[in-house]
Amino acid sequence: MQRAESGSAVVELVMLGVLLLLPLVYLVFMLARVQAGAFTVSQAAREAGRAYVTSDVGEDALARARAAARISFLDQRFEDTGTLTIACDGSPCLRPDGRVETTATVRVPLPLVPAFLEDALPLSVPVSASQVSTVDRFRVLP
Repeated sequence: MQRAESGSAVVELVMLGVLLLLPLVYLVFMLARVQAGAFTVSQAAREAGRAYVTSDVGEDALARARAAARISFLDQRFEDTGTLTIACDGSPCLRPDGRVETTATVRVPLPLVPAFLEDALPLSVPVSASQVSTVDRFRVLP
């Protein structure tokens, strides 16, 4: 006695396709978000360093650098997780040929991971970038 199995291959193909496609789609979303974080920190570090070393007054330099980094963080929606650190190689920071290192860091949250899994899985990926900017050699000190 033979059974009619017409259509069962289509059902199996659809089920396997969905089971294999869902993790692949999630991986693409996750990698796209991490790449956005990498673009953000690279731009934030570069622009913050540029804003810092082109400032006329030392007190304004920090505010200008933070504003430039904030614009970069807002651009890719990392305003809540983005941080900026600035380090100088001497004092004052804005002396001719002075070097200023800016480091931008974001924590990229993994999409669709519930908070109760925090103990078992990391819920975010840290991404950072550094930039060393040099103050103009012919800068006139105020």
